[in-house]
Amino acid sequence: MSQSALSQTVRQLEEGLGLRLLSRSTRSVAPTEAGQRLLDSIGSQFSEIETALGRLGELRDRPAGTVRISAGEHPAVSILQPRLAPLLSEYPDIHVEISVDYGLTDIVASRFDAGVRLGERVAKDMVAVRIGPDMRMAVVASPAFLAERPVPRVPQDLIGHRCINMRMPTLDDILPGSSRRTAISCGSGSRGS
Repeated sequence: MSQSALSQTVRQLEEGLGLRLLSRSTRSVAPTEAGQRLLDSIGSQFSEIETALGRLGELRDRPAGTVRISAGEHPAVSILQPRLAPLLSEYPDIHVEISVDYGLTDIVASRFDAGVRLGERVAKDMVAVRIGPDMRMAVVASPAFLAERPVPRVPQDLIGHRCINMRMPTLDDILPGSSRRTAISCGSGSRGS
């Protein structure tokens, strides 16, 4: 801290206390009686503060602490777990907590360090970074179901089909897609593959 910044800080402290803590002249600075009492009372705590700050500096030298991640089930199992295993072996002072949910969690409000989801749906104030390869999705239907309807070729073809859809809890809506309906599986109730 510069001498001028320190002087300003002491002046503000003196004004707040309504007492002079230092006597100043052009050649020296010495504590007043009130300043000496304050120094005697809290002076020993400065070394404790310095020690505590030194311990915090150790965190810069090696990664440590807890990393909290909110993720969907698929990315948690197929992307995060395989990549985290070697990292945790190399850095044993890092602890990872993965909370699996299907909603779009506000990671800041929920005190997560990161959120991992499939697709590109990201809140306006968040930054998305790709961490995995493209994923292929499949439509599953019984032969009996497809005998009654045309085989879908593109996602929009599913609009006319009876499908089981996934409702996103935080959106209170069907999982978004180009038609706002994304098929998880389709079927007519008859058995088949």
